[in-house]
Amino acid sequence: MVSNLAQIKIREVNLLFVCSRNRWRSATAEAIYRNSVSHKVKSGGTEPSAVVKVSAKNISWSDIIFVMEKKHKLRLEEKFTEEIRNKTIVVLNIDDDYEYMDAELVEMIKTSVEPYLTKFNK
Repeated sequence: MVSNLAQIKIREVNLLFVCSRNRWRSATAEAIYRNSVSHKVKSGGTEPSAVVKVSAKNISWSDIIFVMEKKHKLRLEEKFTEEIRNKTIVVLNIDDDYEYMDAELVEMIKTSVEPYLTKFNK
C-alpha cells in the first residue's frame, strides 16, 4: 500500500530571471537552476536586442521573478503592469560586470537567490 505522502506531488516553482539582453546574467542564472528537480526556469531580457525578450507569457508562467537591477523591475512594471500585479519580484542588485558563467557571477547569483527559494518552498 502506498502512503498518502508518497502520492503527493510537490509542485515545481517557476523561476524567471531577467536582465537587459539575456546574454550573461540571466542566462547564467537559468543555466545554474536548469536541472533542478524543484524548479522550472526561464530567462529573458528587457531590451529590444535581448536574445530572448521577456514576455507577458513568461511573466504569467512565473511564480517568482528575479531581476538583476532595479531598472529591470521598473521596466517590467512599466510594460507588464497587469501581469506582474501579484507576482513576487526580487531585485538581486547584480551589475552588468560579468560574462556568462563567470565564477564570481555564479556565486553571487546562488548566494542571492537561495534564501528566497528556501522561503518560497516552505
